[in-house]
Amino acid sequence: MKVDVLLGLQWGDEGKGKIVDVLAPQYQVVARFQGGPNAGHTLEFDGFKHVLHQIPSGIFRPEIKNVIGNGLVLDPIVLKKEIDGLAKFNLPLDKNLFISKKAAVIIPTHRLLDAAYEQSKGAAKIGSTLRGIGPTYQDKVARMGLRMGDILSPNFKEKYSHLVDQHKVILKFYNYEFETSLAEAEKAFFEAVEFLKQFQFVDSEYVVNESLEAGQTVLAEGAQGSLLDIDFGSYPFVTSSTTTAAGACTGLGVAPKHIGEVFGIFKAYCTRVGSGPFPTELLDEVGERIRQEGREFGSTTGRPRRCGWIDLPALKYAIMINGVTQLVMMKVDVLNIFDEIQICTHYQLPDGTTTDQLPYDLCDEEVTPVYKTLKGWATSLENLHSYNEIPAELAAYIEFLEAELKLPISFISTGPDREAIIHREAQTA
Repeated sequence: MKVDVLLGLQWGDEGKGKIVDVLAPQYQVVARFQGGPNAGHTLEFDGFKHVLHQIPSGIFRPEIKNVIGNGLVLDPIVLKKEIDGLAKFNLPLDKNLFISKKAAVIIPTHRLLDAAYEQSKGAAKIGSTLRGIGPTYQDKVARMGLRMGDILSPNFKEKYSHLVDQHKVILKFYNYEFETSLAEAEKAFFEAVEFLKQFQFVDSEYVVNESLEAGQTVLAEGAQGSLLDIDFGSYPFVTSSTTTAAGACTGLGVAPKHIGEVFGIFKAYCTRVGSGPFPTELLDEVGERIRQEGREFGSTTGRPRRCGWIDLPALKYAIMINGVTQLVMMKVDVLNIFDEIQICTHYQLPDGTTTDQLPYDLCDEEVTPVYKTLKGWATSLENLHSYNEIPAELAAYIEFLEAELKLPISFISTGPDREAIIHREAQTA
């Protein structure tokens, strides 16, 4: 069997949680492979809305094994809150949730370091979610961090104290006040650590590979988006992990030969949270209309998202580096309110030439989007479940994108609920 990968092709917030939930019945294992509590995967069904941060989005299907892979950084406090929030659904988490012993642990001082680093940057802030993600990955790479398996060690508190002492030196260098807030956070941290010991801590690379050997289907779930990748994103305005398909190999311990389908998810427009380049951003009434219609406010942070038209050079780049095999288009219904829709097909560079490639440094290289205008469908898509039912203008939009991107759009999401989706089988671009 193969590991299918599902990931975002833009700057995150593409709607990955919903699609994992939709696809989950086809899989016996759903595994998260990177990121941490900065992720916010929203699922809506049966009249309720739920946001997951660290737990895989297959968790609402009791028969599925949900694996938190080694590539994640985990905050025990947030994980406990997530599990507490799921209690009302009576899910068998003690049986179908597996936590990698090799996942890095976010401790309270990681959050403080995150805030201290961001504060020191002043106007050059990168827009961190301040959840300790970056400093935790930093410690992991420096080979001084803690891992979830350490929680089970009899000398865990000693290891913890040693790391905290090193963090305090840095916090004092930045003149960052921390004593009061640290004491409060540590109490919640150690309570969460004790709480988590009741769950299954595993060598997740064995769980995933043994599942493959047993003929089970596996879906690898990514977080954030490809344009936030530490290597290939809009550096330095990126996250601290590998958000591309390659991250599924390192974040789960599976060989490249085991990768099967790569589902690339994108919105019918673009959004971005925090600082960083955004060529098609709309700083006008159109951008605000998209924000309000799409409820574009961070599911984790609550921050308003920056909004703009779809960006094909950036999308083509993300498709290339991920080896995407099928596309999933989200939030098409948000564009119902427009009579005309713009598509960025190229960038005009400062020297007057145009390109459909992503420049090395979007931060310093000024690019001007070159747009193609298509007619909007300007009608509701509610209760449409077949491609044959969609308006001709929407079909034209989809066909134009497929021709440009040279890939089929297999799923089209027409609303937030898990039922609001059109699946096109055996399509070719």
